[in-house]
Amino acid sequence: MAGDQLVRIGALLVDGLSIGLLYAMLGLGITLVFGLGGILNLALGVFSVIALIVTFELTGSLPIVIAAAVAIVGVAAVGLIIERTLLQLVYRSDGDDRLMLGIFTTLGLSILLQGVLSIQYSGLFSVPVEISSVQVFGAFIRGGSLVTLALSVLTLLAMYLFFSRTYTGMATRTIMQDEIGAVYCGIDTGRMRTFVFVLSIAIASFAGVLYGLTFEAGVSDSFDLTITAVIVSIVGGVTSIPGVVAAGILLGILTTFVSAFFGSYVATISLFGTAIVVLLLKPEGIQ
Repeated sequence: MAGDQLVRIGALLVDGLSIGLLYAMLGLGITLVFGLGGILNLALGVFSVIALIVTFELTGSLPIVIAAAVAIVGVAAVGLIIERTLLQLVYRSDGDDRLMLGIFTTLGLSILLQGVLSIQYSGLFSVPVEISSVQVFGAFIRGGSLVTLALSVLTLLAMYLFFSRTYTGMATRTIMQDEIGAVYCGIDTGRMRTFVFVLSIAIASFAGVLYGLTFEAGVSDSFDLTITAVIVSIVGGVTSIPGVVAAGILLGILTTFVSAFFGSYVATISLFGTAIVVLLLKPEGIQ
C-alpha cells in the first residue's frame, strides 16, 4: 500500500514539475513586460490559447512541429502589431498612470479577443498528437508531461543564457534595474520594450502549445491562465526572473498535489492562499 502511494506521488511530482515550468514561462511573460515597460499584460493568457487553437487547426495539414512553429510566430507577429500601435499610447504615460492605463488597455484587449474567439471557437482544444505514457518504477507517467518538462527546461535554460550571456539580454536586465542609467549607457529602451514584449508573447504562445499536449483549454480559460501568470510573477518578486521560475515550480507542484488529493477547487484556493502567505512573510517575493 505504501509502495503504491510512493508510485503515485512520483507520477504527481512529474506532472507538478511540468505544469510548474509552464507556470514559470507564463509568469516570465508577465515579469519581462512589467519590469521593462511598467505594463501588466492582462491579455497574456489569450495569446496562449490562440496559439493552441492555431496549432490545433494547422495540425491536420502540417506536421505538429511546423504547425506549432507557425502558430507561435504568427501570434508573436500579432503581439508586435499590438505593441507598435496600442501600447505605444500607453508608454506616453509614466508611473502609476502608465500602470493603470496598461491594466485597462490590456484587460479591454483580452475581453475583445475572447469575445471574437468565442464566436467561432466555443469548445475545448488540445494538441491532436498522441504521446504514449512511460512506466518508470511502476508509475505510469504521461508522455505529454515528460515532453512538456523537457521542452520547458530547454526554453528556460535558453532564456537564462540569453539574459546572462548576450548583450541584448544584459541590456534588458539593466533597463529593469535602472531605466535612467540604461538610457545614459546608450541603450534604446523603446526598441528593447518592443523586443521584450514580442518575446513574452512568443514564450506564452509556446507555453500554450505545451499545455495542450497534456490538457485541454478553451477561450474561457484565457483569463485563468493570465491570473495564474500574475500570481507566479508576484510570488517570484515581479522583476526577478529566477524568482519567477522558482515560484512557478513551487506553485505547480503545490496545485497538482492539492488537486489530486482534495480537488481542483481547493487547489485554486491554495494557489491564492500561498501567494498571500508568501507576500505577508516576504513582501519582496521569492528572489
